[in-house]
Amino acid sequence: MRVLVDADACPVKDEIYRVAIRHGVPVVVVSNSGMRLPGHPLVTQMMVSDGFDAADDWIAGEASASALVITGDILLADRCLKAGAAVLAHNGRPFTTSSIGAAIATRAIMADLRAGGDVIPGGAAPFSKVDRSRFLQALDTALVKLRRP
Repeated sequence: MRVLVDADACPVKDEIYRVAIRHGVPVVVVSNSGMRLPGHPLVTQMMVSDGFDAADDWIAGEASASALVITGDILLADRCLKAGAAVLAHNGRPFTTSSIGAAIATRAIMADLRAGGDVIPGGAAPFSKVDRSRFLQALDTALVKLRRP
């Protein structure tokens, strides 16, 4: 069992380290640049090339039923779910096989609107303390669930 982190834009890396270490679960931080990591043997980094989707390709290739993937990338989440992994977004929302289709469709609609020059008001809400708290709870729950045979 291990946690695979799509780390380049992940706002909850410190939380992942803390919870995973408490559970004794290895964490692999995947990025295309060096990152400061805690000095703990359970936390390692996989530095990939800066090629397009290199981090996503590595994570998807390593995803399995014994992995928990942390990402905000909907298409990567889909690839990991197909490989049998559990997937959490940075705000604690789980991606599931029943929810991923709607997320992909919404992503495609928004991309079409932007490409057509439509102004989309708002955008994503700022990352909040509630999001962080929800993520911590979801991460703890997911790790407990993965440990069950």
